[in-house]
Amino acid sequence: MHTFGDPTVWLPFVFAALMGVSILIYVVLDGFDLGVGVLFPFAEADEKDRMIASIGPFWDANETWLVLAIGLMLVAFPAAHGTILTALYLPVTIMLIGLILRGVAFEFRAKAPAPQKRTWNNAFFAGSLMTSLSQGFMLGMYVMGLEWSWINAGFGLLTAVFLTVGYSFIGATWVIHKTDEHLQRKAVDWAKGGIWGLILGIGAISLATPFVSTRIFDKWFSWPEAAYLAPLPILSGLIVVWLWSMLRQMPFANDKWSWLPFVAATALWIMAFGGMAYSFYPYVVPEQLTIYEAASAPESLFIILMGTCIVLPTILGYTVLAYTIFRGKATELRYD
Repeated sequence: MHTFGDPTVWLPFVFAALMGVSILIYVVLDGFDLGVGVLFPFAEADEKDRMIASIGPFWDANETWLVLAIGLMLVAFPAAHGTILTALYLPVTIMLIGLILRGVAFEFRAKAPAPQKRTWNNAFFAGSLMTSLSQGFMLGMYVMGLEWSWINAGFGLLTAVFLTVGYSFIGATWVIHKTDEHLQRKAVDWAKGGIWGLILGIGAISLATPFVSTRIFDKWFSWPEAAYLAPLPILSGLIVVWLWSMLRQMPFANDKWSWLPFVAATALWIMAFGGMAYSFYPYVVPEQLTIYEAASAPESLFIILMGTCIVLPTILGYTVLAYTIFRGKATELRYD
């Protein structure tokens, strides 16, 4: 019987945890700047500049966490990497096109002649929408076991819409924090609408997940396993009530607590991600490959772990540094 002191046990677990944390940080950080792009059609021209200024110092670094997560999967769980990307080849391609379009539009909107700026604003929105929808579709297909069928694809389309609205919600909470006056009040209204997409998305995935396999069903509804999961929906419900109460009272006097909705939204994402992690563990490919079956050799994992101990703190360090230096309200967007 293997114990946790066995490197064939603890090394795959450590890498699964590192990969999970990287995905979670990516979803929160790139989720809010994707959400800002999705909200572009609802903003005026000068408001779009302010919204871009609010994510300008961060958006490129935020995507580093996606690169790290995929890199960890490739080197630590190569079998899972091949299975997942093979099944999701089309939505991954759409996501990459969307990310490229976002990057190009972000730079060109600042340098193009004034008559062309609207075109690049639309391109930034299109890239954000493509990326959000494709990630939502991949999430739905992953939950359903990566099996292509009309029902699973339909569920993927449903989660694509809900995740996109969820991104717009956390993007709106970011705009609330980084702006003031009219745009901030408008962002509060966006958040009031977007929160329902996030709630419906979490609800849809929660309803579908137990029926993916009898193993997950037993984890959710048998005792004492159900007791481990129970705090997550309870806490999520409390956070939703707290969020809605805050949004109804905003903007606060002196704008002192404008960061609270973003923190609460982040906590809600963490609860949802924790529920998924609990449900699918120890599988990295739902009901097909466990993290132990898909893992590279312990010798390889140990060498990769030494590199990760250098790379991960570096990425975390410059992320914290960027958010510290550019804290506070977004200022006027200037390129001179």
